[in-house]
Amino acid sequence: MIRWLAILWVSFACGLAPGSARADELRPAYIELTEQAPGQWALLWKASANSRLGQSGQVIIPANCKIRGERQREFTGSNILTHLNLRCDGTLQGQAIGLKGLALSTTDALVRIAPIGSPMQTLRLTPDQPVATLAKPSIISNVAVTYTIIGIEHILLGFDHLFFVLALVLLLKGGWLVAKTVTAFTVAHSITLVGTTLGWLSLPSQPVEAVIALSIIFLAVEVVKAKPDDRRLSERFPWIVAFLFGLLHGFGFAGALAEIGLPEGDVPLALLTFNLGVEIGQLAIVALALALLYGLRKFRVDWLHPAKTALAYGIGILSTYWFIERMVA
Repeated sequence: MIRWLAILWVSFACGLAPGSARADELRPAYIELTEQAPGQWALLWKASANSRLGQSGQVIIPANCKIRGERQREFTGSNILTHLNLRCDGTLQGQAIGLKGLALSTTDALVRIAPIGSPMQTLRLTPDQPVATLAKPSIISNVAVTYTIIGIEHILLGFDHLFFVLALVLLLKGGWLVAKTVTAFTVAHSITLVGTTLGWLSLPSQPVEAVIALSIIFLAVEVVKAKPDDRRLSERFPWIVAFLFGLLHGFGFAGALAEIGLPEGDVPLALLTFNLGVEIGQLAIVALALALLYGLRKFRVDWLHPAKTALAYGIGILSTYWFIERMVA
């Protein structure tokens, strides 16, 4: 039974690799509507050039607004930027804004509304809710909820960070040791996330992403080679290993957050709640993994080692693909 589970997991990892080679990237669509003078608004619409939205998506503007002049499009990196000037009669409160084509995609869209003399409003559009009504803004709740959800989604859908945390759980024995090690990882990636986002630190993204993949390969190898009577470096000093690699993962988180952008004037709140979301997702992964391992130890202890080995091989194979892909990209 375990042999077939291992084969299935490794096959899944190999099949997942091509579609997940850049698992750390978080690229939602982005709409910004800024009031430049009373009734005059500038709209910025950003989407990945490789996505369905970038190729055929269209912003649904408020009903009391009209487009003035020609729309301008430009390519920036892998994104398409569209600029529009709007003339809007009256307030935007109670008006709808949305994104055509979002319902057919697998991504979300962030919307930021910045009126003159009023707090900025942050909204989140999803494939299930591609249109939203602009209510009276509550900047704290809007920004906090939006960026917390984004943080949770990033750790759960950013497979490289998820696999790193999972590999730590597979390697270590004891809930307290896992808690200390994950805390070291958290502190480290928080340092570089904050430092990079605020412009104090900087590293080129491609080598960082490659080394992040390499860090997962390292842990996967440690899991496979672990022996009860011969504790390896990562088992003797796991918090040091987690801290050092966590610094690199923080640059990865910062790169993803840079793709999203931060609301002007509310950078600390958005940064704090994004990191909070990451930690919520991370704790959920740790809790689930520990529960599954506990279940195996209690009911099928003979499955424990083969299951951990199969998971480690799958994580290592996929991470090796990421490492090679990121090195040659």
